[in-house]
Amino acid sequence: MNQTEILVKKITEGIQEKKGQKIIVADLTEIEDTICNYFVICQGNSPTQVSVIADSVRDYVREETGNKPSAIDGLRNAQWVAMDYSDVLVHIFLPEERAFYNLENLWADAKLTQLPDID
Repeated sequence: MNQTEILVKKITEGIQEKKGQKIIVADLTEIEDTICNYFVICQGNSPTQVSVIADSVRDYVREETGNKPSAIDGLRNAQWVAMDYSDVLVHIFLPEERAFYNLENLWADAKLTQLPDID
């Protein structure tokens, strides 16, 4: 498992720690001219949960790997938070925003892996 794959694993664990739902990992490594190698997409049920998931990812990934996001955007409204880990972009949505932007469909050429929700 390479460093980027470990990062993706730790990001998803940080999401699951706060019960983020409908986690999708989009593997973009086989697609040319993409801005990163992976998208990790998930959702929370409220702006508060979206913020808590983002905090969990930031803290968990830093503790487990030493990596910090180069940017985090969207925390003010917490409807769609984007976290930039260079090779991995994390998108944490409210359900309505996720349905509207439908990132999974935009990257239909990517290999999509859905992780089970943790109760």
